[in-house]
Amino acid sequence: MWLRSKPKNRRLEREQVLDVKVRSSLARTARARTAAIALGVAFATVFGAYLLWRAGEWALDRLVYQNKAFAIHVFDIQTDGVIAIPQLRRWAGVKPEQNLLALDLARVKRDLELVPLIQSVSVERILPHTLRLRVAEREPIAQIQTARSGANGALEVAVYLLDAEGWVMVPLGSPSPWSAGSAAAPASDKKSATVAVNPQNDSLPLLCGLRTSDLQPGRRLEAPQVQAALQLIVCFDESPMAGLADLKRIDVSGPEILIATTGQGGVVTFGWTDLDQQLRRWHEIFVAGQRLSRAIATLDLAVSNSIPARWLEASALPPTSPKPRKPSGFKKKHV
Repeated sequence: MWLRSKPKNRRLEREQVLDVKVRSSLARTARARTAAIALGVAFATVFGAYLLWRAGEWALDRLVYQNKAFAIHVFDIQTDGVIAIPQLRRWAGVKPEQNLLALDLARVKRDLELVPLIQSVSVERILPHTLRLRVAEREPIAQIQTARSGANGALEVAVYLLDAEGWVMVPLGSPSPWSAGSAAAPASDKKSATVAVNPQNDSLPLLCGLRTSDLQPGRRLEAPQVQAALQLIVCFDESPMAGLADLKRIDVSGPEILIATTGQGGVVTFGWTDLDQQLRRWHEIFVAGQRLSRAIATLDLAVSNSIPARWLEASALPPTSPKPRKPSGFKKKHV
């Protein structure tokens, strides 16, 4: 009884508890250290990659793009038309000793094909020193003449050329009527070494009745009457009438008709469609007139039945012999 302890109030007792609380400052320090290490690693990675990129770029420039072993020494340029080789080199904007691998071939091709006289260009690198260009020019088949104001205020004749697809061009060696709205204007000086072609070429049929505002070098004329007239010229050159007459003038101002004047003084009216058939009828009527010693004064082939025609006595016309179409100066070569 004497050894029994007296009951105590445990709320008044004070026990020793293990202290596992970490100071907040130590935690922040640890987190800051971890973040600094991560940032350092990221910076070192980015900086190392930048150094590698710059070193690779320097090595590429020194070993490839500035290497004289790949300098351009030979210009292999061929064209199927009449544009002079020095002029093509100027339009291409390529200089001798320029690095062949650093040359932008797409830029050279684009600059050349922006010239209205050029239809397509093939550009090729031939290592180590050769740049090869193959140029296909547009071949004009018709011409348009308009009046414009010259440098001194006087009126002068401006000549435009059209190819079979209707692309508008200007003759080489003539004052270039480039306009601000044209697709491209070649950056050549007046002393460019081009082949001069007579602007008023009598071998090309003259189209009339067009609006002058539509004539923009480097643009394509898509008017149906113009396309029909160009198709007539192409079909005429492949028809039997090509050696018997020549087209001098085609008026496209009429509604759905083309009025052609021949070098023999005849006037022939065509429709816009079935030109091959109309040309065959013209040949049959021409041959029939020769048997009767008569020449065609007017002929309306736009009428399918009972074709109206007016005849002249062959003796009343000045003696003319059939002559083939004269070369236009734009004869294409096989490249």
